[in-house]
Amino acid sequence: MKKALFASPQDAESAFYEALTKADLDAMMAVWADDDDIYCVHPNGARIAGVESVRDSWRQIFSSGQTLRFHLRDSQVVQGMMLAVHSVYEHITVAGETRPRGPVIATNVYLRTERGWRMVAHHASPVPAPATAEAESRRAAPPKTLH
Repeated sequence: MKKALFASPQDAESAFYEALTKADLDAMMAVWADDDDIYCVHPNGARIAGVESVRDSWRQIFSSGQTLRFHLRDSQVVQGMMLAVHSVYEHITVAGETRPRGPVIATNVYLRTERGWRMVAHHASPVPAPATAEAESRRAAPPKTLH
């Protein structure tokens, strides 16, 4: 299968979310670089590295049969000549579910290659629930941040 040429990281990102919405494994992997240094972290999941492992993770997700829709908000982009980093809030709806799901924050990293822009990393995590005033008042000391 010939891979599409993505002229910009935005084109690659659009193709990524379209493939995710359509549960199209070939289209999904057409966005990713053909490099074993690629990695993916699904919400609440471990880091998955390498082309075959990333492909298998998407195959498992798509085999669930769920129809997902994405609405992206609050995009922040850092872009250079060879690398682009996109941070977005993914608001996901699942066909047939009445309750909306909490948002997910995703970081997508794109590398400019000889065949256009390709994804090299996708890291998605649930957005933490906002702290309540009562919980904040009970907290004795602020949490320590390790990094």
